[in-house]
Amino acid sequence: MRKNVNQVIRLSDQQKKQLASEIKAFYLDVRGEEIGMIQEQQLLNLFCEHLAPIVYNKALDDSLGWLKEQLGNLEADYCLLYKNV
Repeated sequence: MRKNVNQVIRLSDQQKKQLASEIKAFYLDVRGEEIGMIQEQQLLNLFCEHLAPIVYNKALDDSLGWLKEQLGNLEADYCLLYKNV
């Protein structure tokens, strides 16, 4: 059973309209094919359902790497505060 796209990623109506327009333009420019509104929506739903979670998880992984780096810097800065005795 397919997930509802709104459960996977939430887009505003304007974002949906923009992305659907870009999908339509891609098909026309790259493939020389015109697609209709139903095909646009089907492709947008497919991308939101399958691609969006991958991109989202990648962003989380990237931010965790950045956070770990910042924490490492914080620990190094903390150690520099010690006085030589």
